[in-house]
Amino acid sequence: MRKTLLAGLIAVPLMALAAVASAADPVVGRWKTIDGETGKPKSYVEITQAANGTLSGRIVELINPTKPNPTCDNCKDDRKGKPITGMEIIRGMKAEGGGKYAGGTILKPDEGKVYKSKMELVEGGRKLEVSGCIAFICKSQVWERQ
Repeated sequence: MRKTLLAGLIAVPLMALAAVASAADPVVGRWKTIDGETGKPKSYVEITQAANGTLSGRIVELINPTKPNPTCDNCKDDRKGKPITGMEIIRGMKAEGGGKYAGGTILKPDEGKVYKSKMELVEGGRKLEVSGCIAFICKSQVWERQ
């Protein structure tokens, strides 16, 4: 009986710890990207969390693409010539706490350029402000949760 009680006392906290560790970050999910210049929706991005806690984002659908099945012709890395739909555009993002994320990069497929990136959940997590930066110059978009 004593062994069973001891095993139970150890197992319960371990299960609770595992549940907390496996809980998805609040930014995980599907987001509609909004073009910062035109205000029009461009795509849907699915943000996922790896086992090590880093976040990545992949374009799962383009909204009104300029041509069918576009590829990243201007990319200079492993994404060159690959279809934009299904492409990972956010890499290596890390949570900083308080709904803020940094340390990652974001690709702008139409330019083929990779920018240092930061993100912040706003409006109670209904929106995500995504910034791409070169040095101290940043451009932002606000994405909507889907």
